[in-house]
Amino acid sequence: MSDITAPRGTGRRVAGAVGRGLGRAAVSIVAILVLWIAGLRAFDIPAFVGKTPLDVVDYFFTLPKAAENRSEALHLLGATLADSVIGFVAGLGVALLVAALFLLFRPLESTLLPIVLLLQSVPLIAIAPILVLIFGRSTATVAVMGGLVVLFPALVNITFGLRSAPRTAIDLVTVYGATRWQSLRKVALPSALPALFAAIRISAPGAITGALIAEWLATGKGIGYAIVAAVGSSQIAAVWALAVLITLATLLIYQVLGIVESAVLARMGFNQA
Repeated sequence: MSDITAPRGTGRRVAGAVGRGLGRAAVSIVAILVLWIAGLRAFDIPAFVGKTPLDVVDYFFTLPKAAENRSEALHLLGATLADSVIGFVAGLGVALLVAALFLLFRPLESTLLPIVLLLQSVPLIAIAPILVLIFGRSTATVAVMGGLVVLFPALVNITFGLRSAPRTAIDLVTVYGATRWQSLRKVALPSALPALFAAIRISAPGAITGALIAEWLATGKGIGYAIVAAVGSSQIAAVWALAVLITLATLLIYQVLGIVESAVLARMGFNQA
Protein backbone atom coordinates (compact mmCIF):
# COMPACT_ATOMS: atom_id res chain seq x y z
CA MET A 1 0.00 0.00 0.00
CA SER A 2 1.14 3.55 -0.80
CA ASP A 3 2.35 5.71 2.06
CA ILE A 4 0.66 9.09 2.56
CA THR A 5 3.05 11.99 2.70
CA ALA A 6 2.88 15.72 2.17
CA PRO A 7 2.26 16.57 -1.49
CA ARG A 8 5.55 17.40 -3.17
CA GLY A 9 6.46 17.84 -6.79
CA THR A 10 2.86 17.41 -7.94
CA GLY A 11 3.45 19.18 -11.24
CA ARG A 12 6.53 17.07 -11.96
CA ARG A 13 4.63 13.86 -11.25
CA VAL A 14 1.74 14.89 -13.49
CA ALA A 15 4.14 15.84 -16.29
CA GLY A 16 5.86 12.49 -15.88
CA ALA A 17 2.51 10.71 -15.97
CA VAL A 18 1.55 12.52 -19.17
CA GLY A 19 4.86 11.57 -20.77
CA ARG A 20 4.55 7.94 -19.69
CA GLY A 21 0.96 7.83 -20.89
CA LEU A 22 1.86 9.17 -24.32
CA GLY A 23 4.79 6.77 -24.52
CA ARG A 24 2.64 3.76 -23.62
CA ALA A 25 -0.03 4.84 -26.09
CA ALA A 26 2.55 5.16 -28.87
CA VAL A 27 4.03 1.74 -28.07
CA SER A 28 0.56 0.19 -27.98
CA ILE A 29 -0.40 1.67 -31.34
CA VAL A 30 2.84 0.48 -32.96
CA ALA A 31 2.35 -3.01 -31.48
CA ILE A 32 -1.23 -3.15 -32.77
CA LEU A 33 -0.14 -2.10 -36.26
CA VAL A 34 2.67 -4.67 -36.33
CA LEU A 35 0.42 -7.50 -35.13
CA TRP A 36 -2.32 -6.41 -37.52
CA ILE A 37 -0.13 -6.47 -40.62
CA ALA A 38 1.76 -9.59 -39.52
CA GLY A 39 -1.51 -11.42 -38.83
CA LEU A 40 -2.91 -10.63 -42.26
CA ARG A 41 0.23 -11.92 -43.94
CA ALA A 42 0.80 -14.93 -41.69
CA PHE A 43 -2.70 -16.28 -42.21
CA ASP A 44 -2.86 -15.21 -45.87
CA ILE A 45 -6.20 -13.49 -45.36
CA PRO A 46 -7.83 -12.34 -48.63
CA ALA A 47 -7.85 -8.60 -49.26
CA PHE A 48 -11.64 -8.55 -49.37
CA VAL A 49 -11.83 -9.77 -45.77
CA GLY A 50 -8.61 -8.52 -44.20
CA LYS A 51 -8.24 -4.77 -44.49
CA THR A 52 -4.92 -3.05 -43.83
CA PRO A 53 -4.26 0.16 -41.88
CA LEU A 54 -4.06 2.00 -45.21
CA ASP A 55 -7.54 0.75 -46.09
CA VAL A 56 -8.84 2.24 -42.85
CA VAL A 57 -7.09 5.54 -43.59
CA ASP A 58 -8.69 5.53 -47.05
CA TYR A 59 -12.11 4.86 -45.52
CA PHE A 60 -11.87 7.90 -43.26
CA PHE A 61 -9.82 10.34 -45.34
CA THR A 62 -9.42 9.64 -49.07
CA LEU A 63 -12.50 7.88 -50.43
CA PRO A 64 -15.19 10.05 -52.08
CA LYS A 65 -17.49 9.38 -49.11
CA ALA A 66 -14.73 9.85 -46.51
CA ALA A 67 -16.33 12.92 -44.92
CA GLU A 68 -19.65 11.10 -44.61
CA ASN A 69 -17.88 8.05 -43.20
CA ARG A 70 -16.13 10.16 -40.56
CA SER A 71 -19.31 11.95 -39.57
CA GLU A 72 -21.27 8.73 -39.21
CA ALA A 73 -18.46 6.97 -37.33
CA LEU A 74 -18.08 9.84 -34.85
CA HIS A 75 -21.84 9.87 -34.28
CA LEU A 76 -21.78 6.14 -33.58
CA LEU A 77 -18.76 6.56 -31.31
CA GLY A 78 -20.59 9.23 -29.31
CA ALA A 79 -23.56 6.91 -28.82
CA THR A 80 -21.33 4.04 -27.70
CA LEU A 81 -19.35 6.19 -25.28
CA ALA A 82 -22.60 7.51 -23.79
CA ASP A 83 -23.78 3.93 -23.28
CA SER A 84 -20.39 3.09 -21.76
CA VAL A 85 -20.70 5.90 -19.22
CA ILE A 86 -24.13 4.62 -18.17
CA GLY A 87 -22.84 1.10 -17.58
CA PHE A 88 -19.65 2.35 -15.95
CA VAL A 89 -21.46 4.57 -13.45
CA ALA A 90 -23.99 1.84 -12.66
CA GLY A 91 -21.36 -0.86 -12.14
CA LEU A 92 -18.93 1.30 -10.19
CA GLY A 93 -21.69 2.71 -8.00
CA VAL A 94 -22.96 -0.75 -7.08
CA ALA A 95 -19.38 -1.95 -6.49
CA LEU A 96 -18.71 0.95 -4.09
CA LEU A 97 -21.93 0.31 -2.20
CA VAL A 98 -21.39 -3.45 -1.93
CA ALA A 99 -17.73 -3.04 -0.91
CA ALA A 100 -18.75 -0.62 1.84
CA LEU A 101 -21.39 -3.08 3.04
CA PHE A 102 -18.79 -5.86 3.07
CA LEU A 103 -16.61 -3.73 5.33
CA LEU A 104 -19.40 -2.59 7.64
CA PHE A 105 -21.25 -5.90 7.87
CA ARG A 106 -18.84 -8.81 7.39
CA PRO A 107 -21.53 -11.57 7.26
CA LEU A 108 -22.97 -9.96 4.12
CA GLU A 109 -19.86 -10.88 2.15
CA SER A 110 -20.47 -14.62 2.48
CA THR A 111 -24.04 -14.03 1.28
CA LEU A 112 -23.55 -11.56 -1.56
CA LEU A 113 -20.16 -12.57 -2.98
CA PRO A 114 -21.38 -15.93 -4.39
CA ILE A 115 -24.16 -14.05 -6.18
CA VAL A 116 -21.65 -11.62 -7.69
CA LEU A 117 -19.42 -14.53 -8.75
CA LEU A 118 -22.42 -16.24 -10.35
CA LEU A 119 -23.31 -13.13 -12.32
CA GLN A 120 -19.69 -12.85 -13.43
CA SER A 121 -19.50 -16.47 -14.58
CA VAL A 122 -22.66 -16.41 -16.71
CA PRO A 123 -21.92 -15.19 -20.28
CA LEU A 124 -23.59 -11.86 -20.93
CA ILE A 125 -24.85 -13.11 -24.27
CA ALA A 126 -26.75 -15.87 -22.48
CA ILE A 127 -28.68 -13.56 -20.16
CA ALA A 128 -29.11 -10.68 -22.62
CA PRO A 129 -32.49 -11.95 -23.94
CA ILE A 130 -33.81 -12.14 -20.36
CA LEU A 131 -32.63 -8.60 -19.64
CA VAL A 132 -34.32 -7.35 -22.81
CA LEU A 133 -37.57 -9.05 -21.80
CA ILE A 134 -37.42 -7.46 -18.33
CA PHE A 135 -36.16 -3.97 -19.14
CA GLY A 136 -36.91 -3.66 -22.85
CA ARG A 137 -34.52 -2.14 -25.37
CA SER A 138 -33.87 0.84 -23.14
CA THR A 139 -31.23 2.67 -21.17
CA ALA A 140 -31.96 0.39 -18.22
CA THR A 141 -30.77 -2.61 -20.23
CA VAL A 142 -27.58 -0.76 -21.16
CA ALA A 143 -26.99 0.09 -17.49
CA VAL A 144 -27.51 -3.49 -16.34
CA MET A 145 -25.40 -5.11 -19.07
CA GLY A 146 -22.57 -2.61 -18.75
CA GLY A 147 -22.80 -2.68 -14.98
CA LEU A 148 -22.46 -6.47 -14.89
CA VAL A 149 -19.18 -6.27 -16.82
CA VAL A 150 -17.83 -3.54 -14.53
CA LEU A 151 -19.10 -4.89 -11.19
CA PHE A 152 -16.76 -7.77 -10.35
CA PRO A 153 -13.31 -6.27 -11.10
CA ALA A 154 -14.34 -3.00 -9.48
CA LEU A 155 -15.71 -4.77 -6.40
CA VAL A 156 -12.54 -6.82 -5.90
CA ASN A 157 -10.25 -3.79 -6.15
CA ILE A 158 -12.35 -1.51 -3.98
CA THR A 159 -12.88 -4.15 -1.29
CA PHE A 160 -9.14 -4.79 -1.14
CA GLY A 161 -8.45 -1.06 -0.90
CA LEU A 162 -10.94 -0.49 1.90
CA ARG A 163 -9.47 -3.35 3.90
CA SER A 164 -5.94 -2.03 3.43
CA ALA A 165 -6.58 1.02 5.61
CA PRO A 166 -4.00 1.38 8.43
CA ARG A 167 -5.23 -0.50 11.47
CA THR A 168 -3.66 2.06 13.79
CA ALA A 169 -5.63 4.89 12.17
CA ILE A 170 -8.88 2.96 12.48
CA ASP A 171 -8.15 2.16 16.13
CA LEU A 172 -7.36 5.81 16.80
CA VAL A 173 -10.64 7.18 15.44
CA THR A 174 -12.51 4.36 17.20
CA VAL A 175 -10.97 5.36 20.53
CA TYR A 176 -12.26 8.89 19.95
CA GLY A 177 -15.78 7.55 19.49
CA ALA A 178 -16.05 7.18 15.72
CA THR A 179 -18.73 4.83 14.43
CA ARG A 180 -18.08 2.19 11.76
CA TRP A 181 -19.50 4.52 9.14
CA GLN A 182 -17.26 7.39 10.27
CA SER A 183 -14.21 5.10 10.22
CA LEU A 184 -15.13 4.05 6.69
CA ARG A 185 -15.63 7.61 5.50
CA LYS A 186 -12.66 9.26 7.21
CA VAL A 187 -10.03 6.50 7.14
CA ALA A 188 -10.82 3.53 4.91
CA LEU A 189 -12.18 5.43 1.91
CA PRO A 190 -9.32 7.99 1.64
CA SER A 191 -6.78 5.18 2.05
CA ALA A 192 -8.51 3.22 -0.71
CA LEU A 193 -8.07 5.94 -3.34
CA PRO A 194 -5.28 4.09 -5.23
CA ALA A 195 -7.41 0.94 -5.34
CA LEU A 196 -10.43 2.98 -6.42
CA PHE A 197 -8.51 4.50 -9.31
CA ALA A 198 -7.21 1.06 -10.27
CA ALA A 199 -10.83 -0.11 -10.35
CA ILE A 200 -11.78 2.83 -12.55
CA ARG A 201 -8.96 2.17 -15.03
CA ILE A 202 -9.72 -1.55 -15.23
CA SER A 203 -13.46 -1.05 -15.46
CA ALA A 204 -13.53 1.62 -18.18
CA PRO A 205 -12.57 -0.74 -21.06
CA GLY A 206 -15.00 -3.30 -19.64
CA ALA A 207 -17.77 -0.71 -19.69
CA ILE A 208 -17.10 -0.11 -23.39
CA THR A 209 -17.26 -3.86 -24.04
CA GLY A 210 -20.55 -4.04 -22.16
CA ALA A 211 -21.93 -1.14 -24.19
CA LEU A 212 -20.95 -2.80 -27.47
CA ILE A 213 -22.69 -6.03 -26.44
CA ALA A 214 -25.78 -4.12 -25.30
CA GLU A 215 -25.94 -2.26 -28.61
CA TRP A 216 -25.54 -5.47 -30.55
CA LEU A 217 -28.12 -7.51 -28.63
CA ALA A 218 -30.52 -4.92 -27.26
CA THR A 219 -30.60 -1.30 -28.36
CA GLY A 220 -29.71 -1.53 -32.05
CA LYS A 221 -27.58 1.62 -32.04
CA GLY A 222 -23.96 2.69 -31.70
CA ILE A 223 -20.82 0.98 -32.95
CA GLY A 224 -21.83 -2.41 -31.53
CA TYR A 225 -24.87 -2.66 -33.78
CA ALA A 226 -23.23 -0.86 -36.72
CA ILE A 227 -20.43 -3.45 -36.92
CA VAL A 228 -22.92 -6.32 -37.01
CA ALA A 229 -25.00 -4.53 -39.65
CA ALA A 230 -21.88 -3.83 -41.73
CA VAL A 231 -20.90 -7.51 -41.61
CA GLY A 232 -24.38 -8.48 -42.79
CA SER A 233 -24.18 -6.10 -45.75
CA SER A 234 -20.55 -7.04 -46.58
CA GLN A 235 -19.23 -3.54 -45.82
CA ILE A 236 -15.95 -4.98 -44.64
CA ALA A 237 -14.00 -1.72 -44.72
CA ALA A 238 -16.58 -0.17 -42.38
CA VAL A 239 -16.21 -3.12 -39.99
CA TRP A 240 -12.46 -2.65 -39.73
CA ALA A 241 -12.70 1.15 -39.54
CA LEU A 242 -15.23 1.09 -36.71
CA ALA A 243 -13.25 -1.57 -34.84
CA VAL A 244 -10.10 0.55 -35.10
CA LEU A 245 -11.98 3.67 -33.98
CA ILE A 246 -13.40 2.10 -30.82
CA THR A 247 -10.03 0.49 -30.05
CA LEU A 248 -8.22 3.83 -30.28
CA ALA A 249 -10.92 5.51 -28.19
CA THR A 250 -10.58 2.84 -25.51
CA LEU A 251 -6.80 3.19 -25.47
CA LEU A 252 -7.06 6.98 -25.20
CA ILE A 253 -9.57 6.79 -22.35
CA TYR A 254 -7.38 4.33 -20.46
CA GLN A 255 -4.33 6.58 -20.75
CA VAL A 256 -6.27 9.72 -19.78
CA LEU A 257 -7.59 7.97 -16.69
CA GLY A 258 -4.02 7.01 -15.80
CA ILE A 259 -2.94 10.65 -16.03
CA VAL A 260 -5.90 11.80 -13.92
CA GLU A 261 -5.06 9.11 -11.38
CA SER A 262 -1.46 10.30 -11.10
CA ALA A 263 -2.55 13.93 -10.73
CA VAL A 264 -5.15 13.24 -8.04
CA LEU A 265 -3.00 10.84 -6.02
CA ALA A 266 -0.06 13.23 -6.16
CA ARG A 267 -2.31 16.06 -5.00
CA MET A 268 -3.62 13.88 -2.17
CA GLY A 269 -0.08 13.02 -1.10
CA PHE A 270 0.22 9.39 -2.18
CA ASN A 271 3.70 8.23 -3.15
CA GLN A 272 3.42 6.12 -6.30
CA ALA A 273 6.04 3.62 -7.30
